[in-house]
Amino acid sequence: MSHNFFAYLSRMRYISRWSLMRNALSENIQEHSHQVAVLAHALGVIRRDVFGVDCDPEEYAAVALYHDCSEILTGDLPTPIKYHSAEIREAYARVEQLACDKLLATLPEELRGAFGEVMTGEKAARCRDLVKAADKLSAYIKCIEERKTGNDEFLSAEKQTRAILEASGLPEVKYFLDNFIPAFELTLDELGTIG
Repeated sequence: MSHNFFAYLSRMRYISRWSLMRNALSENIQEHSHQVAVLAHALGVIRRDVFGVDCDPEEYAAVALYHDCSEILTGDLPTPIKYHSAEIREAYARVEQLACDKLLATLPEELRGAFGEVMTGEKAARCRDLVKAADKLSAYIKCIEERKTGNDEFLSAEKQTRAILEASGLPEVKYFLDNFIPAFELTLDELGTIG
């Protein structure tokens, strides 16, 4: 019997993000999930090594890799619609859960528990704060990159996303904003060469 889970995951590259906005740089959920995993891992390392909180950064990375996998089946619902009301948020959460359940059903039974943990289970719940922050950081970086191309379409989103990040109250986010975000404003020449 053939199992379809990983074939479905490979289709993440076909789901575009930011569909209501004019994009100078296209982004799909596979690219986005990779960036969120890198950022979530970084936030976990910061939590552990800077702030001394016992945690597993690799767990944050794994949860982040799968945080949008339901969109393989649902597509990427634009933020203004997804967060329009509590009723829509709750209904969409049920749709996302159903999509995850359908994806998990495409795995052999003996693998469903491990993948379910990082998609919707206890690990996903435990990592939610930093994965959500990493998701916002990814959106903020996207806005910076679009602005740098001369695309003013993302200016309002950039301002709103920065405000959300600053209001998060997570010290890991503040540390990342202070120490790493300024480099995203630089050109390759300004970043310099390695070595």
